[in-house]
Amino acid sequence: MSNISVRVATLGMPRIGPRRELKFAVESYWAGKSSEAQLLEAAAGLRLANWARQKSLGATVIPSNDFSLYDHVLDTSVMVGAIPDVYGWVAGPVSLKTYFAMARGAEEYADRGHADHRHGAAAQEMTKWFDTNYHYMVPELRKDQTFKLSSRKPIEEYEEAKSLGYQTRSVLVGPVTFLKLGKSADPAFNPLLLLDQLLPVYVDVLRELAARGAEWVQLDEPCLVLDLDEASRGSLRRAYTHFAKQVPGLKIMLATYFGSLGDNLDTALALPVAGVHVDLVRGSDQLSLIAAIARSDLVLSLGVIDGRNVWRSNLPDLFNKLAPTIAKLGHDRVEIAPSCSLLHVPVDLELESDLDFDVKSWLSFSVQKIKELATLGSALAGNHAHVSRRLAASKRAAVAREKSSKIHNADVTRRMTTIGQTMRRRDRPYAERVELQRARFAFPAYPTTTIGSFPQTAEIRRARASHAQGTLSDAQYEQFLKAETARAVRWQDDIGLDVLVHGEFERNDMVQYFGEKLSGFAFTKHGWVQSYGSRYVRPPILFGDVSRPRPMTVDWWRYAQSMTEKPVKAMLTGPVTILNWSFVRDDIPRSKACVQIALAIRDEVADLQNAGAKIIQIDEAALREGLPLRKSQWKSYLDWAVDSFRICSSVVADETQIHTHMCYSEFNDIIDAIADMDADVISIETSRSKMELLDAFRSYKYPNQIGPGVYDIHSPRVPDTAEMKHLLTLARQQLSDSQLWINPDCGLKTRKWEEVRPALVNMVAAARELRAAT
Repeated sequence: MSNISVRVATLGMPRIGPRRELKFAVESYWAGKSSEAQLLEAAAGLRLANWARQKSLGATVIPSNDFSLYDHVLDTSVMVGAIPDVYGWVAGPVSLKTYFAMARGAEEYADRGHADHRHGAAAQEMTKWFDTNYHYMVPELRKDQTFKLSSRKPIEEYEEAKSLGYQTRSVLVGPVTFLKLGKSADPAFNPLLLLDQLLPVYVDVLRELAARGAEWVQLDEPCLVLDLDEASRGSLRRAYTHFAKQVPGLKIMLATYFGSLGDNLDTALALPVAGVHVDLVRGSDQLSLIAAIARSDLVLSLGVIDGRNVWRSNLPDLFNKLAPTIAKLGHDRVEIAPSCSLLHVPVDLELESDLDFDVKSWLSFSVQKIKELATLGSALAGNHAHVSRRLAASKRAAVAREKSSKIHNADVTRRMTTIGQTMRRRDRPYAERVELQRARFAFPAYPTTTIGSFPQTAEIRRARASHAQGTLSDAQYEQFLKAETARAVRWQDDIGLDVLVHGEFERNDMVQYFGEKLSGFAFTKHGWVQSYGSRYVRPPILFGDVSRPRPMTVDWWRYAQSMTEKPVKAMLTGPVTILNWSFVRDDIPRSKACVQIALAIRDEVADLQNAGAKIIQIDEAALREGLPLRKSQWKSYLDWAVDSFRICSSVVADETQIHTHMCYSEFNDIIDAIADMDADVISIETSRSKMELLDAFRSYKYPNQIGPGVYDIHSPRVPDTAEMKHLLTLARQQLSDSQLWINPDCGLKTRKWEEVRPALVNMVAAARELRAAT
């Protein structure tokens, strides 16, 4: 066996635990059922399990500080003391109460050293982490922002690992990426101007880590895969030159991911760091150039296993691509790693006992990805014979997947060829459709509705579990769901909502529900990934051609509509969101897979209209999440994304009102595409931004109707009528009264009825008061 070694690194691990242990620990603490000490003990157990798991699987470079109770960007805000005044913090260690108030909001709040009680502190704004399905808490930064070391979490977790026998590489969000992710109340202010004030805090952390024995630290600067101006590049040079001078003995691994470095390559390779990590999954074309021009003492971390998708790698193919380059560089200059943190994939495939055998053989979760890296590392180190069986198994799985009849459907292929322009547009333009719809519905000014889902209570979850286990029959489960639906419809009618929803009690998830009824999808029982905080999802696995065997929602819509004279919206998830919130096959273009889904949803829209549905909502919550990070690639994506939406929505008559919903989005840069979707009504998440997101619609002179969210559903706070009226007053400054709908930010699935009932009553009251005053 060769004595040469290739280091195997992980950039970060799933925090949630194999069976969602973190979710249950955090939510128990929030509910007052467990103490802070018990929460911290559970968190320590998860960290230990992660370190032990990685070492046992063959990782030789193991991270610390990749764990978070809620969000790693929020952790960074707390570390540097970027805590808005509303949370009442002045100095000293930041309490969990403050931390979770920033994440979730609080009805009443005062922190250490501050006597003034803060009523109704809202949560910080949340948005997507680059182009992933993970969402982070946006740092709030002022022109006069001061920074100070306010949390020693990176140091404490490094020390914790060391005391348990694990030498780790601490992970920090890099200072330039942190500032670029932040926002200021003054839109003209560039947070990068705060860099010189921020750097001393990072230096304090780096010095403490070095003093405690850290040889390496990982600083994540994924901003390097974005379109950067010279000021941003200059900020990177200034920051890392400062670190090199102030902490000369500490080696920095600069981690870039989610794409190719492109025109930032020279900047990245010129920084005075000891190593650079590059994403060779999304930037597969950059290896040869990097290897040719990188300085001779620079360690290259090669992200060769996909950290964002669940497909098993073809290890012999990877070996053949990497071996010549690694031989030229020298093994001491190379690490192999996932393309990014494994935060974005489930924990362990072996927990899945019910997956189709063939499909399971094509998959790899975080545990399996580390095994793949260890196998590849052994082969690259010259121990090919030692891992020959694993390499052969990898190759067999890749070949079997490529040839499998489970992937290809000739009927779907034929139908794709029939799509014409008439399938992509409504008969009349919006200006004419809206008059037909006004005559049909005769809604009052500022019509009220919700986004779709109502609370998934413990009782609903128990019934779903009992049905899955066979202790509740199909008939009993259906009767239970009908009772929940009827109760929700009647309650909406009673409080005076104008357009009702059925509540989606039969749905486990807005994407999974549809994927389970479409061909070409597979589902896991334990394949959870973190969306935000304690909100975890099990993305469907899109492995083959997609079609709709039978109607999916018609019966539930028909039943709900039978309960009321008011219109009930039929609720669908759009093709782009189904695609973007799934683990998508990598053997065909994403655009082609999306059109397949669009055709299936089109059939459902047609069936709903034929059943009598007058309003159909096709949610595209994740349309912007799929936007490429480089602007040069935006048009191609938006063209096929909008085309997919129009294929599924343009089958209806002009009198039928098409709604869509988007969340977590900045709209300025995609407003043309939103207009091209040609939905009659769009509802958007705006409460946390205080209606700032409407600027794009006003500037564009967007003609269609808009429902700006007036109720932040990600927080347990219940906004009062005055607060909602204030938000609506701001909205009226941006939009005409005839455009405005009133609704929450998003679906109410994750909230409790005791929060939802008063909030929606207040929302209806705000609409009525506004009507009376105008």
